[in-house]
Amino acid sequence: MGCNTHTRTFKNAVYDHLATVGKALSSSTRLEILEVLAQAPRTVDSIAAEVDQSVANTSQHLQKLKKARLVTGRRDGLYVIYSLSGEDVVELLDKLNRVADEHIKELEELATEFFGERDGLEAVDHHTLLERIKDGTAVLIDVRPEEEYDAGHLPGALSIPVDELEAHIESLPTDRTIVAYCRGPYCAWSAEAVNQLRARGYDARRADVSAPFWKAGDQT
Repeated sequence: MGCNTHTRTFKNAVYDHLATVGKALSSSTRLEILEVLAQAPRTVDSIAAEVDQSVANTSQHLQKLKKARLVTGRRDGLYVIYSLSGEDVVELLDKLNRVADEHIKELEELATEFFGERDGLEAVDHHTLLERIKDGTAVLIDVRPEEEYDAGHLPGALSIPVDELEAHIESLPTDRTIVAYCRGPYCAWSAEAVNQLRARGYDARRADVSAPFWKAGDQT
């Protein structure tokens, strides 16, 4: 059954707004920007450095994300601090990751080649991670930058940024598994940390979770 003119006008307007969000998510760079902002608010210069883009290009991406109401900006002196517009944006990213993991075989193969077959790193899922923390057989380390740890981290996690790990390795216990996590399932810092720890004789594992996505996925 077709729609009358008034109904069609309404539906077209609704889907146009929904498409704005879809268009904002259609860029790999913008998806990475959202993941970065899920960790902590940042300036455009900081974001540009993280996603390996010029400040000008990053600013254009941020404007498209603002148009879709996915990010907000507030002025702090000479700088504008960008952040996600709400927890529901984190939930959207988490759902996107889950749908892609479920339906895109090439993504799974890419992740397996990088994290599994290449380095022999075994990811620790959140259920196993919780059990190991509760029974005291694992130590959890957050290898993200300190500002991201301060913005939010998993309960009981120690802040040891990956570029500072070598200086702190000897403070970690050798009789427990060391579990490293960073920004999520495709973050390489945890893999780098595990390689360093294993080279020093530690039983180390990579957790493919992160603080904002842990909450978004109701992994408590």
